[in-house]
Amino acid sequence: MTSTLRILKAGRRNFIGRGRTTTPAAELTIPTHFRCPISIDLMKDPVTLCTGITYDRQSIETWLDSGNNTCPVTNQVLKSFDQIPNHTIRRMIQDWCVDNRSFGIERIPTPRIPISSAAVSEMLLEISSATRLKEYSLLRESVKKMNRFCRESERDRRCIVTSGAVAVLSAAFDSLAANSFENQTTGLEEILQVITWMFPLDSEARSYLGSASSLRALQWFLQCGDLTVRRNAVLLLRELLSADKRHVDSLSEAEGFAEALIKIIREPICPATTKASLIIAYHLVTSSQNQKITSRFAELGLVSLLLEMIVDSEKSICEKALGVLDGICNSEEGRQAACSHALTIPLLVKKIFRVSDLASEFVVSILWKLGKIYKGDGRVLIEALQAGAFQKVLLLLQVGCSEKTKEKATDLLKMLNIHRQRGECVDSMDFKQLKRPF
Repeated sequence: MTSTLRILKAGRRNFIGRGRTTTPAAELTIPTHFRCPISIDLMKDPVTLCTGITYDRQSIETWLDSGNNTCPVTNQVLKSFDQIPNHTIRRMIQDWCVDNRSFGIERIPTPRIPISSAAVSEMLLEISSATRLKEYSLLRESVKKMNRFCRESERDRRCIVTSGAVAVLSAAFDSLAANSFENQTTGLEEILQVITWMFPLDSEARSYLGSASSLRALQWFLQCGDLTVRRNAVLLLRELLSADKRHVDSLSEAEGFAEALIKIIREPICPATTKASLIIAYHLVTSSQNQKITSRFAELGLVSLLLEMIVDSEKSICEKALGVLDGICNSEEGRQAACSHALTIPLLVKKIFRVSDLASEFVVSILWKLGKIYKGDGRVLIEALQAGAFQKVLLLLQVGCSEKTKEKATDLLKMLNIHRQRGECVDSMDFKQLKRPF
């Protein structure tokens, strides 16, 4: 009935435009054999199973992908999962649409034939052969063809992914990157686009993409690529670092990498890119064995950028920005940059209980680090007290938090307590929405 109602509405608008006020419903009823037995909608890409029943391709694929192995109508166990395009029904549906176009019905387009596993295997063989023989022009053409299939259909994309394409493409990327990649940017960009649709990466793909030549190419794209290429490079680096921390030191030492990453944070491309950039920065400031990259981030003004993001960003970005700020505060330069910014302490205290449990724990960690270093003059602790930190941290302990955060919160309260006589200011609205643990 859904399709009938939709067509009735479209037809009614069409007739009203012509000055008519009624629509003969019988003329707009979809013939039963044009409907998919699963969705009851007009079929756009009719295919027939081995049982002889015709379904819309998307509906039957969803049924089969859910683990079913029977024909929904006959309930027979399928001996074959092959889906044969029913061209006769499809042409009849298209003719019916054309005959009823005056009712606002659009002709369904002729569906593109989905790629087969055999075709994908042949394509991957071409890419492997071209990579081995260093025939990079042929390699680019084959990847471009695969990229086109990935863009046009989710089903084709799944077929390509399940055929093991990511390892083959990663090997091709590494080969191109090792062979004067500045002259192979077009092919690398095509491969990069396809790979970003294949997350999560397997170990073989990560080994190729984590090589020195591949990381060098990704860093170059991060600095010199257009918006789409920079986005894809950030997403791939995020995937690599999240799965394997061994690449952190290589990126930490790469010249110009910190500047390129901060540029993406300062000039956001999209929310996904911003989150990926913050995740990369978090891995760098928390996993690196040296403080060089952390100090460099502080020098480049990342602390100010993070504070601006924390002010009004959505929950996920705010959590990640606080995590990066916590990591930066491990360095002397980072702590100095945080303390010299007038927004740091009042903003951090305000965010306790306002974002999430994880965000509150990051805030406590940052305040603890700053208070520990500057407890001699007490300026950080006094400012935190005036913003209401004592009551909030005490309440955090009562509500509950992780053991690590509990230790820092307890120590922070001791430091704050020394300066409590010098003034406190508490905003009761900060606790208005807080739920009691009992």
